[in-house]
Amino acid sequence: MLLNISFKRVFYLFGIWWLLWFFIIAFVQNNFGLDWQLAFTDSAITNLLLAISGYVIYITLKYYQPTNENFFYLRLWVVLIAIINSAILYYVLPFNPFADANYLSLLNNGLYLRFSYQFLMLATITMINWMGAYFLNKQELEQRRIDAENLSKEAELLNLRKQLQPHFLFNSLNSIHTLVGSKPQEAREMIEQLSGFLRHTLRKNDQQLIFLREEIQGIQLYLDIEKVRFGNRLDVILNTQGSCLDKKLPALILQPLVENAIKYGLYESLDKTSIEINTTCLENELKVEVKNPFDIELNKQNAGTGFGLSSVQRRLFLLYSRNDLLHTERKEGFFISTILIPQHD
Repeated sequence: MLLNISFKRVFYLFGIWWLLWFFIIAFVQNNFGLDWQLAFTDSAITNLLLAISGYVIYITLKYYQPTNENFFYLRLWVVLIAIINSAILYYVLPFNPFADANYLSLLNNGLYLRFSYQFLMLATITMINWMGAYFLNKQELEQRRIDAENLSKEAELLNLRKQLQPHFLFNSLNSIHTLVGSKPQEAREMIEQLSGFLRHTLRKNDQQLIFLREEIQGIQLYLDIEKVRFGNRLDVILNTQGSCLDKKLPALILQPLVENAIKYGLYESLDKTSIEINTTCLENELKVEVKNPFDIELNKQNAGTGFGLSSVQRRLFLLYSRNDLLHTERKEGFFISTILIPQHD
């Protein structure tokens, strides 16, 4: 937990401290036989000197933190200040206009008591200031560490997102290359669709989280490209609850899953293939499931690098610090990828 330590707060705390001890010292001296006027004057001068010394200590420790090896000098410094303050009081207090013989006697006999009071108070002030400065410095170091981690995380997220476009673009260009010779009209159509998809993704580059309805728009643009390539062989079934459309998820998180489904569902098959995208609103999560037919024998020759799923897994971990948000399974001839997106109010 990071503490909120400020000069204003320290000033108020020390003000209350001095006021409290001002009345305590005056009360004690009154019990030693001094009248209230003399007791208050003595206490005011004594604690004013302590306040000045305490402020000097505060400013010093704010900019200089002694190491363990130099901590002895901090103690020695406290002793020297206590001696100097006691000497100042010894020579200044007799000039108190309210001083009498009883007061001068107490002053001469109480020098060691005054030194003890000065030393204990200054030692306490020094320790409080040192601890405050120590924790403030620790807080700043922790904040810098957190900032550095966040910058590193953002850089990695940006790198992952930038890798998605070249990865998809490479596959799309291969498809266009295939169509150019045999189906030039479809190739031109695919280029137009690709241009629209890239414009859409570029607009989302600065957004970490977007609404599901926006993500689905991007998926539709992507599917338009793939439908030009695969024609009637590609059938996409999208099932989503209306209330889920306003839920948020990382931008472009679904495109690698859909691309993976098309790759393993259609590449090695000439039949019409249906890919399902199902979204469900859970209590504190958005569940998205992408389902495609999968024949392990047909897809042995179609093994990829696994970049798509691994990038999704890594992005989810960086954003939510959880490794259990992406789940894949093979079930009854289907490959199912499921992601859970935590929802925070």
